[in-house]
Amino acid sequence: MDIPYIVIDQLVPEQQRVWDTYFGDADRPRYIKEGIWRRTQEKDTAGQSGWATSDDARRRIIHYRYRYGLVPTTAAPAIGLTDLYLYHSTSAPAEEIDAHHDALLDSLAAGGWREAPGGFLWTRRDLKCRITEHDVHPQDAAVGRTLPPGYQSLDVQIASVAYAPPPSVRQLPWNVLSTGIRRKDRPGTPTRIPDLSLLADLRPFQVEIGCGTSVEAGIPPLHRLHEIYRVTDRQGHEPREHRFTLAPTADTLLHEVLNEPEEKAAEFVEMFRACFLAEPTPAMRALKELKDAGHLVGPVITNNFDVLAARAGLDECFMRRYDQAVPDVEWADGAKALLVVGLHADRRKVQARARERGMQVVYLDPEGFWHDGEFMPYPLEGPQDGDLVCRATAAEALPALVNVLKQQRG
Repeated sequence: MDIPYIVIDQLVPEQQRVWDTYFGDADRPRYIKEGIWRRTQEKDTAGQSGWATSDDARRRIIHYRYRYGLVPTTAAPAIGLTDLYLYHSTSAPAEEIDAHHDALLDSLAAGGWREAPGGFLWTRRDLKCRITEHDVHPQDAAVGRTLPPGYQSLDVQIASVAYAPPPSVRQLPWNVLSTGIRRKDRPGTPTRIPDLSLLADLRPFQVEIGCGTSVEAGIPPLHRLHEIYRVTDRQGHEPREHRFTLAPTADTLLHEVLNEPEEKAAEFVEMFRACFLAEPTPAMRALKELKDAGHLVGPVITNNFDVLAARAGLDECFMRRYDQAVPDVEWADGAKALLVVGLHADRRKVQARARERGMQVVYLDPEGFWHDGEFMPYPLEGPQDGDLVCRATAAEALPALVNVLKQQRG
């Protein structure tokens, strides 16, 4: 695989402007994309992890960090993946780790990787792969964390040859692991509302958006990343029922990378490419109208990395932060409500903080999605007693709210 790996070839002038404005010279390094998953086998995750006894303590950690940049070509610049870093750590009974290690060696051979002296490093064109086995993982030893007797760990780093991740980057997934599992909220009994017209009496309000607005722009839902990185087995259509990928011998991710890195790289960059090519939707433009009219205040609070809110002319308060356990929220003085659009699992408890401020929490979400022509229910997790829920799409409800407020203004 060659680095840079071209993602979008020969940008047209408008794409060049989008890169320069929102990626190359932005308020945060939007040219870096990062994701972390940690899945553990324990009693609280038994339904998805298969935990049955205290001897079940398998663990899988995935951390990716990709840097994108402009790449000169003969006609016009391209966007390329300029740094690749993928870290995979698994812990399991020793016999499973041994089988996992042997299978990785087979994939390295099948993929044409060359072994460097010492037996821990392999290279293939512009990629390098390092494998390290631990009887006791150094990260566990550092914090006094113990696994059952007979467990071992195997770490795999795959990176572009010119990239050496600094200690702060390598430490991030372990910091996330130390925060523990995300426990689901217990839904309360919210009040259902037919539309958002009642926000006329709750002005000004703030907004928090999730991936629902991104999906409306043609960007794959976040569970697509779960498919790419094999986070769950993806059997069935109910996301909360998918079982964790924990058994090392059932984990295909590394084998896909080692056997066909170019093909897997096409999947790795899929989300960035979709985000860059997407355009702000009618829902995003409606939020901009609400902002310009003074009904919407403060920045858009978001976990989304698609930059669509910024491209629609809105300020963003970005919450997908691995360097902060509880990222700060930029609250606007005088805001009476928080409108939560298309967001299912608020890991940063923004809505809880809004309630503490005395704000009315209003959810806009169809509570389901279409799959093969069938509507699959996907109930919200976060609404509590006193909250309001409108079961509509952002594309329907936000432009309608703009019209209602215009009519009231006369």
